[in-house]
Amino acid sequence: MKHLSYCILITLFINIGCKSTQQTATEFSKTPLTKTLIKPPYLKAGDSVVILSPAGILLNKQAQIEQAKKLLKSWGLNPILGENIFNQNNQFAGTDQERTSDFQKALDNKNIKAIWCSRGGYGSVRVLDQLDYTTFIKHPKWVIGYSDITAFHNQIHNLGFETIHGIMGISLDKNLEYLEENKNSLKNALFGNQLSYTIDSSNYNKLGEATGQLVGGNLTLLHTMLGSKTSIDTTNKILFFEEIGEYAYHIDRMLQSLKRAGYFENCKGIVVGDFSNVKKNSTPWGSSIEQLILDVVEEYNIPVLFNFPAGHEEKNLALILGRTVELKVKKEKSTLLFKN
Repeated sequence: MKHLSYCILITLFINIGCKSTQQTATEFSKTPLTKTLIKPPYLKAGDSVVILSPAGILLNKQAQIEQAKKLLKSWGLNPILGENIFNQNNQFAGTDQERTSDFQKALDNKNIKAIWCSRGGYGSVRVLDQLDYTTFIKHPKWVIGYSDITAFHNQIHNLGFETIHGIMGISLDKNLEYLEENKNSLKNALFGNQLSYTIDSSNYNKLGEATGQLVGGNLTLLHTMLGSKTSIDTTNKILFFEEIGEYAYHIDRMLQSLKRAGYFENCKGIVVGDFSNVKKNSTPWGSSIEQLILDVVEEYNIPVLFNFPAGHEEKNLALILGRTVELKVKKEKSTLLFKN
């Protein structure tokens, strides 16, 4: 009898435990899969912006950085250069420690309101895990750049803050056809003016509409981040990606890797930026890059917008990563509207 009582008590505890677990799971399933990310304060006249080099070397780029300083001044801002911005360490702009130091000082300086990366190249991933965001979380600021800077976008996005995918310090060649559009889009993003873009539709587009946070960046970097704490969650989000200088088979391999990692299963839509200087395979791939991408995501009923002007071409419009956007992919014109 005593043994039977123990059995009954154990059964009751197990049932109660299972019930508790089921309730917790149900409650969790009701939790929103996305949350609104924090906007760093928009810039205003008198704010300071640091230009630094977290990745590739700035070889003979002093004139371009002077142009960047001049642009910031024209917007009423105070440009500051990172201490190690022009350092050289083989292909890097200084040692990992020097580049980390500049970025950390900018994160910790409450008077710095934006970090503008001078260029990409390669090297951001080497400093990611050395950074401490404790002060940044209390006093967030805009981080600006593209290409290799995707590493920082992903890291900061996962911390819960928006960033800006846009032109960098050496992107101000006066001969660029779309220079004014590029500059104006970055200024609008930094100063809080609503971003809204309308572009001609591609015949490759998958028509449809979607609303969600815009995330992503350079395809190689998104691929590099897989399996790490800086990989991003694309659930209920709109994924943007662009690339330069890759073979078609490698582009397919990276996209297949993202697919296997679940990047396309629950995302709401895709925005494809520039795919520049695609290398020729020794054996022809047999289709366009657009068709390659469509083949990868064929099974998903989501809109896909091609030819968005962001990436490594002359027209490189600013995108606020982490911001909720409305994507409308239509037959003649398509739009991307950022909700303020």
